[in-house]
This record gives sequence, structure tokens and C-alpha cells, in this order.
Amino acid sequence: MPKELEYQLPPEIGLSEEALDTFLRTKLDIHPGQSFNYRIQKRSIDARRHPIRVNLRLITYQNETIPALLQTNYTYTDVYSRPPVLVIGCGPAGMFAALRLIELGFKPIVLERGKDVRARRRDLADINKKHRVDPDSNYCFGEGGAGTYSDGKLYTRSKKRGNIRRVLEILVQHGATDKILYDSHPHIGTNKLPKIVQALRESILQAGGEVHFNTRVNGFRVENGQLKGVETTDGKSFEAPALVLATGHSARDIYQLLPQSGILIEFKAFALGVRVEHPQSLIDSIQYRLKDRGPYLPASSYSLVTQTYWKNKKRGVFSFCMCPGGFIVPAATAEGEIVVNGMSPSRRNSRFANSGIVSSIEWEDLKAFHKHGPLAGLAFQQAVEQKAVLSGQTAPAQRLSDFCKKKVSGNLSDCSYQPGLESADFWQILPPHIAHRLADGFRDFGRKMKGYLSYEAQMVGIESRTSAPVRIPRDRETLEHPEISGLFPCGEGAGYAGGIMSAAMDGERVAEAIALKLKKY
Repeated sequence: MPKELEYQLPPEIGLSEEALDTFLRTKLDIHPGQSFNYRIQKRSIDARRHPIRVNLRLITYQNETIPALLQTNYTYTDVYSRPPVLVIGCGPAGMFAALRLIELGFKPIVLERGKDVRARRRDLADINKKHRVDPDSNYCFGEGGAGTYSDGKLYTRSKKRGNIRRVLEILVQHGATDKILYDSHPHIGTNKLPKIVQALRESILQAGGEVHFNTRVNGFRVENGQLKGVETTDGKSFEAPALVLATGHSARDIYQLLPQSGILIEFKAFALGVRVEHPQSLIDSIQYRLKDRGPYLPASSYSLVTQTYWKNKKRGVFSFCMCPGGFIVPAATAEGEIVVNGMSPSRRNSRFANSGIVSSIEWEDLKAFHKHGPLAGLAFQQAVEQKAVLSGQTAPAQRLSDFCKKKVSGNLSDCSYQPGLESADFWQILPPHIAHRLADGFRDFGRKMKGYLSYEAQMVGIESRTSAPVRIPRDRETLEHPEISGLFPCGEGAGYAGGIMSAAMDGERVAEAIALKLKKY
């Protein structure tokens, strides 16, 4: 009979497959040659007290066949001749919407403004080395969306929005490590994600779906409140009875095009700030309380939040998309702007740790931009990003301790940001309400994590694409736009997700809503 067991083990056992197997065989008195297997159900690291322990829940199997790893084998049958559904955007929301549509008997036609994941790499190299930004192929646009070149973090609090296990299993079936099924904070890594994204695309194509790269939408055709189709910049038209709009949080031209086409959009609160980078060894020493984390413990991370007050207005300041053992990357989508983001390889073996540290922004914080209506947040983002420009994609930087003293840094530390840094005064770049709140936040974080606010820590700007500054409204039940029949806003760009997992689950929900609508007729 399978046995479910729980252990608290030192890292050198709990995080080593070979040592764990030896421990279990000894603990359970498994004789040499006896059939024995186990499967981890949940694994987490408890660093709150010493000695550090790895919490494990697992199931052991003695003299019996271990069950299949995946609970479901996801198959995609031929939909070549089935009714079409347009999917605009090939990020996590769009790809998972397409796969779910196939399962439900519809043919997805995916339109992606950027390039396939392999061709995209050359344009990323151009940003880093030549400071040249292709507006259709960059760290935000292209196959897999912004998630392809990221840490690949799969942790989400959106547990009620969909089936988390299902999304994880689909990723494993397409090449992801099975560790994402049981680690408490699973991640894939930017070096592994491109092949997984390519495999997801192949599943769509093999089932008879279509994926069109270098195909940017520049027109919506709406007749009598019904979305009929779209036009693209290469002069083509695509028609279908339903459309998944999953363009991601940086498709500014789409946000501007929607109201021009008579499609309602709304302002949405968002956050803006900077990336803060520390030596990974410093974060490890703070979090693990060890001089050296050793060969078993992973690069440590942190999650910080505080409430700040400026001119009697309360706003949160918090860490965002923390990347242990990672890199800061240029995430601009147009020339003449500076935007940064973070990513980590699967091993998280960079000597740097970085995280977005951002302040919440509400409608009342943007009075100077209210003239832009629902695009006020977008206009504010652009203004800050353009003010941060120094030379090409060279980013402004300042030591954290200097920023809190309102002192320009005389020199800067080594940094993972490849296009280069230049010392700058963020008090001159950031709006006062953001700068004051970040300074207060850093001081509070320094109290919570002794050593966080230090000369070694460095801020790099601008972290502005935390989420969409726009919401494209939809009905809570049908997930359809309240005024435009056939239009289904989806994912981060529409304001309904905040990461790979929540975007993927939202894509599946929207696909199911479309199937329910179309099968009624």
C-alpha cells in the first residue's frame, strides 16, 4: 500500500535526490534489490529558524507500480475544419486559450505582432549590445510574450481563477521540469522557457490551429455592436465569431486603437518604481543567516510590503517579481524610453539578486494626466520612462543609501544590466509622490531586513510595466465585453491577470466562455 509521509530534513538530504533516496531506504528498512519508489507531493524550505529545514510531504511505493506522473494526458484532436476563433497575442493567456479552444472543438487562429521565439533572440541581443529597440520584437513582444524571457515564476495567489494543477501539468507535458508540480514556489527559468513555448506552439499547429507571426492588428471591424474581425498592418483581414484579446500589458497601440474603434476601456490602478539589485550573497546572508548558503540551498528571495503616507495619502510600496540569482534586462517597447525588468535562469546562479520595488498609483495621483481619460496611466508611464532616458538604453542608477540621503552616487557597483548604467538622481527623474514613498519604503525594508538598505544595494530604473494601466471591461459571468458582442478581453493586458499562471488560467476560462456562447447557436 502507498504510504504518505512527512519529514523535516536538513537541506543536504531534502534537496538532494540521491541523499533523499538513501535516507528513505534506511528509514523504511528497504532491503537491497527490493522494489521501491517515491513521489514528492510538496516541498518547501523553512528558513525562519535554525537549523534550516526542508519540509517534505511524499508518497512511497514498495513492491508496486508507481502511478503515472501526470493525472491527465492532454491530447489535442484535429480542429482544422472546425469553427474559427481569433486569438490576438501569443503570450501565456493567448497560448493557453488556444489549447483549450482546441480541446473544446474550435480552431484557434493566433495573431502575434512579434517573431517566433528563436528569431526573437537576435532582437534581444540588439537591445543589449546596440541599444536598438524593435517595437514588435523585444522583451515584451514576440512568441510567449513577456513571460518567455523572465524568471518563469509559476506561483500565484489566484487559486480560485482556475485549475493550477492542470496548467502545471500541461507545462510539464511540454517539457518543463516535474519539480514545478511540488515546489512551493515553482519556477522554470528563462533558459528553459523558449523550448517549452515552442512545444506549446507545435501542439496548436499539429491540431490544425494557426499561428501567424509578424502580424500586428491595426483595426477592429465592429458592426451593430458585434465584433466581426480585425485588419492587420500587412493588409490582411481575419474574421471569426469570437475574439480573445490577449495582447499583454505593453500593447499601447491597442489601448489607443480600442476607443478609436468605439470600444469601451477604463483606467486601472497600477504601480511604478525601480529595480533594486543586491549581491545575492548579501540576500542569502540576511535570509538564511549564514555566511555561505552552501551547495544545497537555492538562492534566497524576499517579499516585502509596507504602507507609506505622503500629503495625507496612503499608498503601498512593495517588492514585485523578485529574481534571485538573476539579471536586470531592458524591457522598453519603443525608442526613447527606459524600462527595466528582471529574469533568472533555471539554476538561479547569477551573483546578483534583483526585485522591482514599486509604489501603488491611483486615479487621484494623476491629476495632470486626467485629460487623457482612461489612458491617463499610460500617459503617466510614458512620461516617466522618457524622462529616464540618458543615452540609448543606458539606465539611470543610484546607490540605495545615497538615494535615501538625496545624494548623487559618485560611483556605482557592478550590475547585471548589460546595456550599462549611468549615475543619476532619481529625485529628479521620479515624480515626488513616487520618490518620497520609495525612500520611506526602503527605510522600512531596512528595518525589516537588516542589511537591505546598504551601500551595496543599487536602484536601476524604471520599473513601470508591473501591470496594465488600463482595464478592458467584461461581464463577470460571460467574460464578454459589455458593449461589444464577440470580444473577450483576456489576461494581463486586459487587467485580469498578473503573471504566467494567472494569465494561463484566464486564457482557459475565456476559451470555455467562448465555447459556451458559440455552442448556443
